[in-house]
Amino acid sequence: MHHALTRNPSALRQRAAAYRAMALAALRADSSLYVRLRRYNHHINIARALEAQEVAL
Repeated sequence: MHHALTRNPSALRQRAAAYRAMALAALRADSSLYVRLRRYNHHINIARALEAQEVAL
């Protein structure tokens, strides 16, 4: 499944945007600061990796 997405820059862009939205939602969650920052960083790192993968195409 992931192989098909790597050949489609539009799909990578959409997934990166979704992970950025999840990162922002994590900051607004009703959790401790530690948990919110951990979730935010996790989603942002994935979004950055997807964007880097898109540039490499």
